[in-house]
Amino acid sequence: MSRQARIEEKLRSLSPTHLEVVNESHMHSVPPGSESHFKVVIVSPRFEGLMLVHRHRLVYETLGDEMRQIHALAITSKTPAEWEASPTALKSPPCLGGSKAD
Repeated sequence: MSRQARIEEKLRSLSPTHLEVVNESHMHSVPPGSESHFKVVIVSPRFEGLMLVHRHRLVYETLGDEMRQIHALAITSKTPAEWEASPTALKSPPCLGGSKAD
């Protein structure tokens, strides 16, 4: 099972109403086929009443040991009401080290 699939499987335990896990490794200076840089967009009622830092901490805790294998994780975490009001995710920042593909 790919790392991306394991991330998706683990995050489903947060009962998301919307979940996107995007492998962005190709945008960075890593070998082809790497699974080291990800973007997660997760919408869950579990985030109700939680500050952003606590939402991210919940995501990290849910991923557990998977985080040891991830170099970068960009997270957009919203409640269903927040997503309904603004169904967008932040764009991931560019890699400061560039990309071998550039």
